[in-house]
Parts: sequence; structure tokens; C-alpha cells
Amino acid sequence: MTTGISAYTPDDGGLDDQVPFLARLEGEDRSALLALGRALDFTPRMVLVRQHEPSAHVLFLLYGWTKVTASAANGYEALLALRGPGDIVGESAALTGRPRSATVTALEPVRAVAVERGQFKGFLNRSPAASFALLGLTTDRTRAADRRRLEFASMSVRERFAVLLLDLTRTHGRRTPDGIELAVPLSKQELAGSVGASREMVQRLLKELRDKGAVVTGRRAMLIMRPDILRRIAAAGPTAGIPSPPGPVDDSPPGPVDD
Repeated sequence: MTTGISAYTPDDGGLDDQVPFLARLEGEDRSALLALGRALDFTPRMVLVRQHEPSAHVLFLLYGWTKVTASAANGYEALLALRGPGDIVGESAALTGRPRSATVTALEPVRAVAVERGQFKGFLNRSPAASFALLGLTTDRTRAADRRRLEFASMSVRERFAVLLLDLTRTHGRRTPDGIELAVPLSKQELAGSVGASREMVQRLLKELRDKGAVVTGRRAMLIMRPDILRRIAAAGPTAGIPSPPGPVDDSPPGPVDD
């Protein structure tokens, strides 16, 4: 089975938590693990696993990107992470036997290998190296989440939103003649959940950014025109506004990001 994971290595750079699980395994272990499962295909917006459901299997993503979201009792939905080629999905519930803690949804065509939880746990028992790789991944993700919570605690919503857009530009941006296109379709509610804000606040911030020529938005699409403006916002104080770019700017805002 061709996995397309060989391009991912621990030397790719970036944060440790961005090195996916399959890239942390030796080739022999990776092949043996994937051979235990069956391949599944998902179309965009299909749910791979659903929050609160019982866990029966673990998924290993071969290609395509997904979003991980969680909903609170009052209906507030937060975007927790984006998972792509080489990543593991559903391992926590499979190892603990608890219900799924989040929903994973395909953002584009996705192929994954599903391994039954008993077979996955048996594989980990037989392969100490794979067990340590999974432990390392869990530790890296926890440290990254703690670091982000600490950073966000000292920022205004405006600054957190600018940091989020810069992160998405770096990890999921495609350079075009007009700017940097975000390759993952996210709604305003999902963007709001990423920075601990309301949907209305994100809508206002997007309008500010459009008015300053920093972004152009469409239906679940966004083009970053002026990342330098986002960087200045991210480094500003909590009461600072969005700086205007030099020269004339067309202030007529494009259409909003739709849900």
C-alpha cells in the first residue's frame, strides 16, 4: 500500500507537534500497522468520527485534511486542530475506552486506514518503539497546547485572531498572484472557536481587515493580501487598532465568509 507519508520526516522543521505519527515510525512498523486495517474514503464534509460516540477503531490519515471540533453543552463549537497526511485520529478514545471527545470532519477528499482498537493496542504491546512514538506525539501536542494557551492569555481577541490567520497562512497557505490563499475552508464559527471569541466578534474583525485591504473573503475562502498587517496586529498592544496600509485602498468589502 502506498501511503504518501515518506515526505514527512522529523527533520521537516516547525513545531514538534506538527510531525505526524506515521512519520515517527520506522518503515517496517508503519507498514505492519497499516496492514492491520482497511482503507476508507471520505468526501468533503463527511464525518470520520463523531463526538460522544463509542470508540471502535483508530484512523490513520493517508491524504487529505480534516478539522477536529468539539461542542459544549450550550452549543458553542471550537476548532481544536487540523489533521492531515500521516496523522492519527481517535487514539485517545481507543486507548481509554471512553467516548470520542471530538468530531473529525473531512475538509477535502480524504483517505484513511481504519484499525480496530484491539488490534491497535496489540500492535503497541508488540512494538515498544511505536508506543514511545505515540507517547512522544501526545506529549508534543500537550506542550504545544499549553504554550498556545499561555500566549493567548496575554493577548486581546484581535491579536489572537491575527496570530491564528498567520499560523494558517504558514501551515495551509497557497501562494497565488493575488496573495496567499488559505487552503482549508473554515466557517466564522470555527475561526471564533479557535480564539475563544464569538462569531459576531470574528465577523467584525474580518470586516476591519477587509476595510484595510489585509484580507479578501468569500464563501468558506480567504485570501491574505497583507500578512505584514497581521504581523503588526499580533505584536501590538491589546488596545491597538488595525493599521492602515500606505496608499489608497478600495474600502468596499467583498462578501463575508459564509458558514
